[in-house]
Amino acid sequence: MSVELIQPSVLQETIARVLGDKARSVTLALDEVTVEVSASNYLQAMQLLRDAPECKFEMLMDLCGVDYSAYKDVGTDGPRFAVVSHLLSISLNQRVRVRVFCQDDDFPVLDTLSQLWASANWLEREAFDLFGIVFEGHDDLRRILTDYGFIGHPFRKDFPLTGHVEMRYDAEQARVIYEPVTIEQREITPRIIREDHYGGLH
Repeated sequence: MSVELIQPSVLQETIARVLGDKARSVTLALDEVTVEVSASNYLQAMQLLRDAPECKFEMLMDLCGVDYSAYKDVGTDGPRFAVVSHLLSISLNQRVRVRVFCQDDDFPVLDTLSQLWASANWLEREAFDLFGIVFEGHDDLRRILTDYGFIGHPFRKDFPLTGHVEMRYDAEQARVIYEPVTIEQREITPRIIREDHYGGLH
């Protein structure tokens, strides 16, 4: 039996009512509902979204870190790091996006969601590895994509494109060795190709 799709505006009102003052905002754009919560209300709000009968978001589909540091270049000032999650309700056929900003740019910390959704385990490890966001209460928070001893967090906007170290196999030592990067920094300028009569213009 198929479940009727709930109108986005109705979902927006429902979530706003369920979360109350635990939501900083519940907005609707392009037929998608986005909830923003503060770090202090993050865990409670996510539990309400999972358990409230009108929400029933049984599945955490995705969770990722975001580095907003480049926004300061265009005059937008605010916290640097955020976590964005996408939730799905199979039983009610609805989706929602949740964003939460970390309070401290130097040491970004949020509560873990791994007790609410098992899928948060690896997703939070990825956000920790790539952005350096710490998830308090996570029982196995370690790197998941980068190598042992990796320095830094490669998805941060200030991480150098060349990285800090390079590795190669040394035949004499019969093992992989790590060395400082020898690649010179270079400006990446896109090539612009314009053919004759490009786009039908003469």
